[in-house]
Amino acid sequence: MVSLLQDRQPVVALGGAAPAEVSVAGRVLRPTVVFDTYWRFAAERQAVYEKRLAGGPGPWTDDAILTQHRFTNCFRAADRVSQILIGDVVYCGGQDWEEVFFRTLLFKIFNKESTWRLLAGALGEVRWDGYDYRVFDQVLSQAFAAGERLYSAAYIVPPPQLGEERKHRNHLRLLEMMMTSGAPEEILAAPTLRDAYEVLLRYPAIGPFLAYQFVIDLNYASHMPFSEMDYVVPGPGARDGIRKCFGAAADGIEAEVIRYMADTQDEHFARLGLAFTGLRGRPLQLIDCQNLFCEVDKYARVAHPEIAGISGRSRIKQSYRSSSAPVPAWFPPKWDLNESR
Repeated sequence: MVSLLQDRQPVVALGGAAPAEVSVAGRVLRPTVVFDTYWRFAAERQAVYEKRLAGGPGPWTDDAILTQHRFTNCFRAADRVSQILIGDVVYCGGQDWEEVFFRTLLFKIFNKESTWRLLAGALGEVRWDGYDYRVFDQVLSQAFAAGERLYSAAYIVPPPQLGEERKHRNHLRLLEMMMTSGAPEEILAAPTLRDAYEVLLRYPAIGPFLAYQFVIDLNYASHMPFSEMDYVVPGPGARDGIRKCFGAAADGIEAEVIRYMADTQDEHFARLGLAFTGLRGRPLQLIDCQNLFCEVDKYARVAHPEIAGISGRSRIKQSYRSSSAPVPAWFPPKWDLNESR
């Protein structure tokens, strides 16, 4: 492994050798060195999260790559934006499903805490039953004109072409379209997570990646009964990470590879002698294993530069910035993970 710092090396755990081959969806896959890095990264990144949660002083790892660069948590629901969504959006405010759906999608279209705070501060409780396009647009347009960024850079939400000049206006129209065409009711009545995902996929500018991310966000609500082990849609970053772990032989079966990782996690953590107790006992779910492939793709750009992915990216863009802010840890109550809030 290559370190960015001369005197600090990425963590390498001792343990059994990686399997020479694994069988997934009827194919024989031969894991690369990145396969074991996936499990080591997961264990070390989760250890960092737990140390921060306990309030211990940093640095929380000796891994040079983790120390210098920013990576998301192993568990998607533990990430800062997901924590804001769960605690301050989904479970804060009226719990009628139509209102929860509206708040969730409004927050996630922008995916930026400051934009949500802006709207909530200007409008009071953000509600569909009091929605007025002109009022919402005025708040957002004034902020945009003042030079404020309305959207997160985490991922791109392309604007639908719905007749408005500004991106945020078209997104407001998209949300209106979803609310008035029965999307909340259809999703609530969907028999499976995949069926709920396919409802979102019908709307303009919402492709497979966004539809899956949005349905996972909606599924945090108490109204939706689905397990995060029900269905997965690999995103572009995950496909890159899977290519680095298994080579081109995994092309086209990425969803099955992600399920293999979730199903065999205990085996591989034990094989490598890695301590991993999950999120308060909750094991990695399909969405978490999907996200971990994205993060390991980035990590491997430095740790294993000789292993090629699909995108050809060679640098990690985001640097780690230390924060003394407390780490929130409140999860959907239906998961039974919460301590006293």
